[in-house]
Amino acid sequence: MSPLSQIGYADCFSGISGDMFLGALLDCGLDEALLKEHLSCLKLDDFSLTAEKKAISGISCTAVTVNVSESRHHHHLSTIISLLESSSLPSAIVQQATSVFTELARAEAKVHDCDPEAVHFHEVGAVDAIIDVVGVLLGLEHLGISRLHASPLPMGRGFVKCEHGTLPLPAPAVCEILKDVPLYGVELQQELVTPTGAALLKVLAQDFGPMIPMRVRQTGYGSGSNKLDNGQPNLFRLFVGTPLLVEEHQEVEVIETNIDDWSPEGFPHLYDRLLESGALDVSVTPLMMKKGRPGFLLRVITPPSKSPIVKTIIFEETSAIGLRFRREFRQTLERQTISLETQWGSVEAKKIFTPSGVMITPEYDACRQVANKFKIPLQAVYDHIRTITRNSTD
Repeated sequence: MSPLSQIGYADCFSGISGDMFLGALLDCGLDEALLKEHLSCLKLDDFSLTAEKKAISGISCTAVTVNVSESRHHHHLSTIISLLESSSLPSAIVQQATSVFTELARAEAKVHDCDPEAVHFHEVGAVDAIIDVVGVLLGLEHLGISRLHASPLPMGRGFVKCEHGTLPLPAPAVCEILKDVPLYGVELQQELVTPTGAALLKVLAQDFGPMIPMRVRQTGYGSGSNKLDNGQPNLFRLFVGTPLLVEEHQEVEVIETNIDDWSPEGFPHLYDRLLESGALDVSVTPLMMKKGRPGFLLRVITPPSKSPIVKTIIFEETSAIGLRFRREFRQTLERQTISLETQWGSVEAKKIFTPSGVMITPEYDACRQVANKFKIPLQAVYDHIRTITRNSTD
């Protein structure tokens, strides 16, 4: 594995499949000979893998083809898991590959109303799907990609012919796999996201959204096998690089309202209720409103999942009759809660990891309790703690 832990961003502007993902990894610098050497651990003799450099819409990319020398097998989930576990692949690769095929089997079983073990893996190509999945996992490992993020996924329309007959697009198994994943429709009568591509991202991607803050080191393109009817390049793009500043990256919802007929004495109670509900931050700013009346701007920052309860609390506890809200991205410094030993006993503090080093900041409430208990100025507590931590880097 690369000594530098990197992150990847899967840019699925034309969708994704297993071979497109593998092609992008090779385009980013994954050694083809090394890949084939590790794939030999599967002890499969009925396939060959070729990687070809080509250009689509003037963009250099890599096209991967897995040729199966014998008729396609209808593997069951247990057969594939047994094949993976009997190989000499690293245990982490075996575990992740098992998760991908389990997700595929679960989705197919839900669509066809059967037990996952009864699913025949003909829809995902059996041998070629195994090579694609294991190849992608090996590629991520050898490029040192420890975290993967992905864009929302485009969904084509129309129908596709398969061994079950004619199915609507997106394929039913893809719809089942991609529950809770951001999707958007496009006017293309073609399949853009395959079950294998969907399962890889569902298992591997930490989140789906705009490109995260990162310093890009490599960009690779993997080619799809079909030409898209609207002329756009049928490519999957992979960005590989290092995160900017810190690894923590969050999407939040900012909720605001202007109020000019609400008593501010209720703010402490509102503040407590909002934080208890999961809000990240609550603030009130004085402002001048219409007709010259003083009022307040109430702003709440919350995880999107907590937004409904936060909005309900605001309507219950204030005179607001309308709210504004928007999604924003934030990046926060890594931090830990620690205890500092002082002359008054243990005091809680935050250990913050900044780009230039470690910073230790005492918690206000903890310092206030010490000041009240020992009848000393609050500033004296802060000064003493600054002296303790001034030369500390732990």
